[in-house]
Amino acid sequence: MSKMRTVLLAAVVILSVACSPKVATTIYKSYEPQSPSSQVFLLDLEDSVPASSEILGEFSFAGKAATGTYEGVIGRVNAEAQKIGGNAIKITGHQGPEGKSGHQIKGQILKVEDTSVIQQKDDLIGDVDYAVINIYRFNGVGPLISYDLHLGDTVICRVKNNYKTSVKVRKTGMNSIWARTETKDEIPVTIEAGRQYYVKCSLVMGAFVGRPKLELIDPKIGKTEFRFFDAKNQ
Repeated sequence: MSKMRTVLLAAVVILSVACSPKVATTIYKSYEPQSPSSQVFLLDLEDSVPASSEILGEFSFAGKAATGTYEGVIGRVNAEAQKIGGNAIKITGHQGPEGKSGHQIKGQILKVEDTSVIQQKDDLIGDVDYAVINIYRFNGVGPLISYDLHLGDTVICRVKNNYKTSVKVRKTGMNSIWARTETKDEIPVTIEAGRQYYVKCSLVMGAFVGRPKLELIDPKIGKTEFRFFDAKNQ
């Protein structure tokens, strides 16, 4: 490898590292690391901290647009919490994406002794006879390609690039949400009245026109992604 090429490669690596968003943490105390598959509860701005909580540290994250979603940010923070034995994170500040900046969040890493007191009610909408499916697709691969989203044998919307919508449905019970272009993607879902669901749609490279990708997102994550998502083509 030539000297010039080595210098250029080194510059690219340094630039990539410098641009890579990091979770900045201040650790006060740590325990045995949690398994990467262990659950880390998310307490949002409006959620109270359980009395049995111990603050292990604080974190902040300054994301970039290229890093993608709130879900990705929380995934990074969860990993940091697991490293020090934490089982919950509490968001104390959140600024949504603006321009080229991604999610800016800060909060605390907690160890909660009694996690049964953590109420995860982000999917409840009240005593009604319908459910709500919140559907969103970020700007990304295949911006000119749209596809129909089905609930069972019913088309519930046409998913375009940079798009979000909410659909009321009364078809409860076991069902599937699916879409097809050159191939079909399908996710099973049990619809219950009085609850809301979050479906993240995207498109991945295919042989000809791309393939739909559908994800049923945890309501705690989906609620925040959906709220901050500024869709231009609703």
